[in-house]
Amino acid sequence: MATTHWELYDAIVIGAGIQGCFTAYHFTKNKRKVLLLEQFFLPHSRGSSHGHSRITRRAYPQDFYTKMMEECYEIWAQLENESGTKLYRQTGLLILGRKEEAEFRTTQDNLSKHGVEHKYFNWEEMKRRFPNIQLPPGHGGIWESSGGVLCADKALKALQDLIRQLGGVIHDGEKVTEIKPGFPVTVTTTTRTYQAKSLVITAGPWTNQLLLPLGIQLPLQTLRINVCYWKEKVPGSYGENFPCFVVVFPDLIPHHIYGLPAGEYPGLVKICYHYGNKADPDERDCPSASPDVADVRILSGFVRDCLPGLQPQPAIMECCMYTNTPDKNFILDRHPKHANIVIGAGFSGHGFKLSPVVGKVLYELSVESTPSYDLTPFRIRRFKHQDKASL
Repeated sequence: MATTHWELYDAIVIGAGIQGCFTAYHFTKNKRKVLLLEQFFLPHSRGSSHGHSRITRRAYPQDFYTKMMEECYEIWAQLENESGTKLYRQTGLLILGRKEEAEFRTTQDNLSKHGVEHKYFNWEEMKRRFPNIQLPPGHGGIWESSGGVLCADKALKALQDLIRQLGGVIHDGEKVTEIKPGFPVTVTTTTRTYQAKSLVITAGPWTNQLLLPLGIQLPLQTLRINVCYWKEKVPGSYGENFPCFVVVFPDLIPHHIYGLPAGEYPGLVKICYHYGNKADPDERDCPSASPDVADVRILSGFVRDCLPGLQPQPAIMECCMYTNTPDKNFILDRHPKHANIVIGAGFSGHGFKLSPVVGKVLYELSVESTPSYDLTPFRIRRFKHQDKASL
């Protein structure tokens, strides 16, 4: 039976992935009493924030993400300084595609609009500058110098340590069993009952499970992604001096492919397909991975044709969860009936780099201060015509 904890927190945050950690961090930086709840014991690999590496970049076709990323880089640097931990490795980033393709062109225009340093390399220039990348004729690359790699596991630990140092409370191994809306909001876990002025839900693929008793279901699709690592034929050829990349070949490949230089596994390059198979998040363990599954076949063909210095079969396969929205944009909003319940969800496999600003926005929504950004692209109401959004 859960015991009652009578301290009134300014906020309870459910979910200690990167979004929840940055939300709690912003509460503690603003001297608010915050409790961060995590159903699994930390660290764990059952959600979306684990692993060694994530891409960071300003290159986006959406103006609002490029705008948010400016402050994200500042907060990542601040976190490095406060924690004394190196979290960002600048490798540069390539967006690979055809200049005529809409997303490719919009991304380049967006970088120009925001004054982000970048260059366009045509097919001949790509071949000369990056001889270990072989693109189809007519394809080129947008080079963004500030792109690079974020150290995911180190970032989570740095944030959790700082939250505690700044007076925040983290309870792991406590699964939420009941939420009672109201003021204060009451949250019961497998261990205790807590109360807070506001609640922030950043529960990744478990979001709709928590929202169902609160009378709302969001159009979220949970996917299991195969995280694949590919062995260099010549050690070091895709290592220190190789950039991150994102592949935009809509006429050839339905979804993006992305890659990071060899890092966490020496001699192995991380290359993944930005889509996966529907999965229940409580099916925690990655099933026996097979190189015959459709997404891995697509990756193998891409590696064979475009990255000839890599073995065309993955050396290691792991898995991660995505929680996608229909438009692949985040949900950052208040519950439509309970203003002191805030939801951050649907990060669609590209939210890690933006988590410093996501946490700030969720904090601002919780304390009813004016949001630092226009939240129109992230509001729940944009789904009002979706059958799955019962608002």
